[in-house]
This record gives sequence, C-alpha cells and structure tokens, in this order.
Amino acid sequence: MTDTLNLVVITGMSGAGKTVAMQSFEDLGYFCVDNMPPTLLPKFWELVKESGKVTKIALVIDLRSRAFYDEIIEMLASLDNTQFVTTKILFLDASDEELVSRYKETRRSHPLAMEGRLMDGIQKERRLLTEIRNRAQMVVDTSTMSPRQLREKIFHVFKTSDNPSFHIEVMSFGFKYGLPIDADIVMDVRFLPNPYYVPEFKELNGLDQPVRDYVMAQPATEKFYEQFSGLLKDIMPGYLKEGKTSVTIAIGCTGGQHRSVALAQRLADDLSFDYPVDVTHRDMKKRKETVNRS
Repeated sequence: MTDTLNLVVITGMSGAGKTVAMQSFEDLGYFCVDNMPPTLLPKFWELVKESGKVTKIALVIDLRSRAFYDEIIEMLASLDNTQFVTTKILFLDASDEELVSRYKETRRSHPLAMEGRLMDGIQKERRLLTEIRNRAQMVVDTSTMSPRQLREKIFHVFKTSDNPSFHIEVMSFGFKYGLPIDADIVMDVRFLPNPYYVPEFKELNGLDQPVRDYVMAQPATEKFYEQFSGLLKDIMPGYLKEGKTSVTIAIGCTGGQHRSVALAQRLADDLSFDYPVDVTHRDMKKRKETVNRS
C-alpha cells in the first residue's frame, strides 16, 4: 500500500452529471460512496486507512442531505491538513437553462424546491455551492456534454497506469444450457460438423488436441474463423472509443464441449496479442443426456 490515499470529492449542481461521474470512477477502480454525511467521513477514512486495501476513493456529496453543507468546508479543510490523504474536488456545473431542461425531462423534483419553483431551488443551490466551487481543483461545465463525453473527460484526467484497462472476455457455451445473459456478441457454430459423433472424440473436449485439430480441419472452419476474427478485430477499437471497459464474446455449440471450446480458445489466444483476454468454458464439463451433443 502507498502512504498516500487519494480522495476525489464529486460534487456540484443537482442534475449536472454526478451519477455518470461516480460510475466513471467505479470503472477506473475507485471505491465509490454516494451521499455520505460529512460527519461520518473522518471515521470512514480512518477505517479505510487501517484496512490497507483501498488507495483510491471517490465520494459523491450533494444537497440530498440538506443539513450537511455547513460542515463540508470544515471537513475538507481537516483532510487537507492530514499527511495521508490527497484530496481533489471535482465540481460539476451546468447552465440554469440546461438544468431546468433536464429536470423537466426526468420529471424529478429539485432537492431545494420540493414544493416550490424549480428555478428558485437551482438558484439557492448555486449560492450554497459558491464556496466549494471556488475551492474545486476541477470544474466541468456539462451543459453541452453527453454522458459519454463527460465519461471521456473524467477518464482523460484521472486514468492512470494502474487503472483497469479495456479487456475482452471470451466464453464458450452450450445452447442446451441457455444463452449467457451477459454476452455482448454471440456466435453460433452449430453449423460445423460435430466431433461428438466421432467415437474417439466423444469423451474429449475442445481443449484436447485431437478434437481441436478435427474442428480446425473442417473446410468451413477456416473461412468462418478468418471472417469472424477479422470482424472482431475491426470493431474492438469502436468499443474502446465509446468508453466500454470490457466486451464479452460468446461462442456456442449444442453442448458447449467441443466446437465452441476449440474456437473460443483459438480466438482468445489470437486476441490476446492486442488486448488483455480472459477465457471461460462455461459448459465444458457438463454432461447432459440428450439426443444432441456438443
């Protein structure tokens, strides 16, 4: 563990994008806490320090707990005086017109205008936040930003070499056991000849070299694999550009033991030259007595 713990305080105008910001910090590997009362922060920080397991924390502090804002400046000042905490304040802002538009669109009530005019609540909040806005190391106006653009901005400023990078999950599965619900891309390879019906391959799986050689030797396999893997290599940069942190590619056959395993393993090996890749063979060890296999 490093001696210094890094704290990012996410605050700003209600409706300016704090939820998107918190999700972005989660993807950057920060331990995130939403709307913790400032009076609990010193004790929380001591527990974090003693645990030695967390070095990056992002806290969302806003006016949902309306009584707390008198205490936040004092809390931040006390953290500034410690030797083990480095604090940065990220203040999210937006124009009054844009905030009104967002609240109208979502039909939510402003925390300072539950029974009054929306603009009154926005103006009151802006006055209350003046001091902390002036203290912020980073102020971001999200008036013309999409959620994706805000995410890219946060990644650009706060991403470091130890942050989780984009990675690919490759999975083989059997259709008889159901589709993987977390897959981004699903490919069906049941059109290939089934090794299960070759007696010497029946009890083997796609990681065994004889089965792998059999699958790859089929005339349709190589043409399919070149087109499929080429497509994936072409589109992965697009996922990166859109801010995705991972993509799950699932390859399925009937039972998830032969064809899909062999092809998923080959794909994982090939993609690993350019990206971090994890491979899982979900159903490889399952045996279900049905007419169709693999």
